[in-house]
Amino acid sequence: MTSVADTVMIGWTGSTPLAAAAFANTFFNIPLFFCVGISYAITPLVAKAIGENNTSDAVAVLRHGLIINLTAGILVTGFIFSIRPLMPFMGQPEEVVQLALPYLDIIAPAIIPTMLFQTFRQFTEGLHHTRMAMVIVILSNLLNIALNYLLIFGYVGFPELGLNGAGWATLISRIFMGVSMAWYVWAHADFRVYRQGFSFGKYSRLLTSKMLHIGIPAGTQFIFEAGAFGFSSIMMGWIGTIPLAAHHIALNLATISYMTTSGMGAAATIKVGYFLGKRDKSNMRRSAFIMFAMAAAIMAVWASIFLVGRFYLPSLYNGEIHVVQMAASLMIIAAFFQLSDGVQVVCAGALRGLQDVKIPSLLIFCAYWVISLPIGGLLAFQFDLGAEGIWIGLLSGLTITAVAMVYRFHKLSEKLSFPSDD
Repeated sequence: MTSVADTVMIGWTGSTPLAAAAFANTFFNIPLFFCVGISYAITPLVAKAIGENNTSDAVAVLRHGLIINLTAGILVTGFIFSIRPLMPFMGQPEEVVQLALPYLDIIAPAIIPTMLFQTFRQFTEGLHHTRMAMVIVILSNLLNIALNYLLIFGYVGFPELGLNGAGWATLISRIFMGVSMAWYVWAHADFRVYRQGFSFGKYSRLLTSKMLHIGIPAGTQFIFEAGAFGFSSIMMGWIGTIPLAAHHIALNLATISYMTTSGMGAAATIKVGYFLGKRDKSNMRRSAFIMFAMAAAIMAVWASIFLVGRFYLPSLYNGEIHVVQMAASLMIIAAFFQLSDGVQVVCAGALRGLQDVKIPSLLIFCAYWVISLPIGGLLAFQFDLGAEGIWIGLLSGLTITAVAMVYRFHKLSEKLSFPSDD
């Protein structure tokens, strides 16, 4: 919703700032999602430890996760600044690049407090405590909206910073988010037994390696998926500013629906990891397949909303008729890939609960980079379908991913056995 608020309020200033935000976020989101994927190693390991009634292991996971995530955030922020000079050579309109560069400089450091938040969010989720993370994110979004209002448009004596104002609002709200989540875990009575997780030093090479073997492939999944959508934004820029702005609007709306099932993906990780620790195969499979069905049902509702509101919803972001019309045509394709998108994100969460991340990463790479993007490029530039061709390619990638993920979870969980229980 931080991204939604930014996109809506930036869109009110014109299509060029909106296109610049889309371009800059391509360089920001892919590294961010990689870091978020690294943090996902915490939840299944904590959930499994709790299923085994092993508090000391949960503390160790928190302590190692904190240093791993903060280190990843710092390194990735440096990486973003190192690739920044490449932006003018990506074939984008010059006016878009000029606005995107300073905006990226402001939002790039936001990755570090985001990783602080992710550490404690993933830890509390593994303990089945999910509500406070939701409350903190809601408060962070309200802060972001208020700061957007003041800094983008220059109200109440604040400077009118335009797109850069949205960048400062994002950075400040994410600092609030990270600090608040860390303070909550430190101060709340329910977590006092885990306070040793805040300490530094005396790290286990074995546990660090185990967490990285889960986290890096999970982060790689996000790189492949987010990278595909990011590269689709670059391809849109080759077509023009209006297609890029329309693409950003449609993708932003699709992200809202995606996140409703992303939460269910986190639940799938928790429950599968918990039942793995309990050695309860039956309830593991039952809970996962129930969530697959729930995700499909929820996304069917979103598909209907996208079809009915395909003109109205983009108009909330931008009033330019050509942008709205193009976004509306993309919303039709977005409606078709809702079911696949919802099922694949929940199934990816279930596979993380089984600590299976390497093969899913390979599946995602093949679906998007071997099939989806080449199809999209071919349809867009060889068959003159333009923006719609790129989105048809994305539809194919999401569908292939969903089918492959469900099949893999079914086969892995079906052959799972616990010999010591026989």
